Amino acid sequence: MQLGPESDPISVFRAWYAENASLDPEREAAMALATVGDDGQPSLRMVLLKGVVAGRFRFFTHYESRKGRELSANPKAALLFHWPLLGRQVRVEGAVQRIGVADSDAYFATRPRESQLSASISPQSQPISRHELESRRRAAEERLGSAPVPRPPHWGGYDLEPRRVELWLSDAARLHHRHEFVRAGDVWRYGTLAP
Repeated sequence: MQLGPESDPISVFRAWYAENASLDPEREAAMALATVGDDGQPSLRMVLLKGVVAGRFRFFTHYESRKGRELSANPKAALLFHWPLLGRQVRVEGAVQRIGVADSDAYFATRPRESQLSASISPQSQPISRHELESRRRAAEERLGSAPVPRPPHWGGYDLEPRRVELWLSDAARLHHRHEFVRAGDVWRYGTLAP
């Protein structure tokens, strides 16, 4: 695929994502998410991409987790997709905002019951013993029985609206190809970067 000023980085991402998914389906949705705390300290973790909706990258998490607190204080983030089988990476930077309650409810309803229960009882990123965590889980199972697990108010989705996208292709001679797209209003400005 030839990349240049006429390329749409989101369309290229979708094509690369699909290509990687066919090669590595167990890790197709894995992405690194970087946030920054009040103290300027960056924090990085792996999360799952749950779609690209209207050009925005969607993921879900606990709003009171470290990443949730950091996104509340500084609603900007960076994503990294690393696809070694393709020799490609995609870096995305942009503003993040919470999605609507209805969309969070709809996605939560599709999760396995075990995942729903875990989301409802875990004080993510807070100190807790394994014993207490398992006790909370048992209590929730007893309380709910076979009833549906309601989405907890502290759990939901975010959309990252990309402002910068870098499409990276490896080169055996270490002269990697780096294609940068920076959003300017409704258009993407294109450039190349040194490896």
